[in-house]
Amino acid sequence: MGRQNINQCKCWECQQGNKTIQKQHQQLNLLMSRLDEQQRRWLAALEAKKLGHGGTQRMSEVTGLDINTIRRGRLELDQGLVNRPTERIRLAGGGRKRVEKNLKESRQACKQ
Repeated sequence: MGRQNINQCKCWECQQGNKTIQKQHQQLNLLMSRLDEQQRRWLAALEAKKLGHGGTQRMSEVTGLDINTIRRGRLELDQGLVNRPTERIRLAGGGRKRVEKNLKESRQACKQ
């Protein structure tokens, strides 16, 4: 897993120079830079839930994650992560087809 860039918080408190909040948000973003995509989503969702009303929007500003990504994380947490695989990041069947499979399908199409 490659090192990801650390997000710079864009919340109004950090923009105003609140050093305590800046430090907290820097540490949160540092931690998030070391997590995989679903772990980032879940952490942002958990922090948003702690903040209550407006927490999802605030965490989007702090972390740089899309608001819908955080909402998805909240939904997954509320469901107890039951549909999330434990041994991999993405669900099975997602992503591109293997190159070998694409070549085989292309050859069959050409024969017809």
